[in-house]
Amino acid sequence: MKRFKLVLSILLAVALVGALGVFVKAGVVQAKGVKKVKAAFIYVGPRNDGGWTQAHDVGRLYLQKKIPGVKTSYSENVKEGAPAEKVIRSYVNQGYNVIFATSFGFMDPMLNVAKDYPKVVFEHCSGFKKAKNMGNYFGRMYQPDYLAGLVAGFMTKTNYIGFVAPFPIPEVVREINAFTIGVREVNSKAKVHVIWTNSWFDPVKEGNAAQTFLSNNADIIASGVDSPAAINAAAKKGKYAIGYDSDMAHFAPKAVLCSRVWNWGPFYANTVKAVMNGTWKSEAYWGGMETGLVKLAPYGPMVPAKVKKYVEAKKKLIIAGKFKPFSGALYDQKGKLRVKKGQVLPDKDKLSIQWFVKGVVGSIPKS
Repeated sequence: MKRFKLVLSILLAVALVGALGVFVKAGVVQAKGVKKVKAAFIYVGPRNDGGWTQAHDVGRLYLQKKIPGVKTSYSENVKEGAPAEKVIRSYVNQGYNVIFATSFGFMDPMLNVAKDYPKVVFEHCSGFKKAKNMGNYFGRMYQPDYLAGLVAGFMTKTNYIGFVAPFPIPEVVREINAFTIGVREVNSKAKVHVIWTNSWFDPVKEGNAAQTFLSNNADIIASGVDSPAAINAAAKKGKYAIGYDSDMAHFAPKAVLCSRVWNWGPFYANTVKAVMNGTWKSEAYWGGMETGLVKLAPYGPMVPAKVKKYVEAKKKLIIAGKFKPFSGALYDQKGKLRVKKGQVLPDKDKLSIQWFVKGVVGSIPKS
């Protein structure tokens, strides 16, 4: 009788599992249409950095509010490489079935884990590698970069603009180029000077880079890094700044002309909804301003109406798909024609770009 009850219990369990379409591995339970999602977020910096990571965490909180039944957790200040892989595996083993890794250097570690857990959904931000259960996502930040460049080109008096940059990867090179294209469209005399910090988040290096620019007569500092340190340095000298990642106006309201910002919440909510209803598929998502993923934050009070009018007109054209910032003719620093007039730089070239446009002062170190 005991054996009969045991066999019956096993058969019922198997039938239940089959009906739900559930896959069990190493403590991870996931269904084709998942009713209960546990989502983990891997952050490269502190969640209150005022920039990149904070923008992602605002997105996480949006997800929780939008889909109340979803449980989310996060790990901050995770080092790229092997340490990230350890953190990702730990979340999977705790039963998390959707993992978001929010820094470029998390790409290979996440891919390693994804291969071992084919029924867990993995999403990597800013990378280019995929698997059946791992997608990547990013935004066309070069569009707001271009618009911010227009603002900077109009507002500079010294024609010396400093750009504090993290790593010389295509993502950052692309943003510097788009910004410079905007600057030079309205002010052909202005130049954009670049200093690499070789770090996503290092307030000391970022502040020092800004100080170097300011000492050389820069009157606008553009940030491409994760903290407001460069913005604050400009404000202390009575100069202007362009924020990044999050709206940085509240750090220096008299200095920030505008900020290029991320709005991750809707993407995170839509991704989890797709996982829950069984429609999620691995893809390379690259959303533009028309999706709301990337935006230009409100202008500072010092930006004249005529400048805002010009920039807003260009923004409408971008959103409508009638204007693309990387339109020719485009020349590189050495004067070589890279994009002919009437043509547009293809996405595949934007995603691998390793050359600066005319007007950028600085070099791209070989990795």
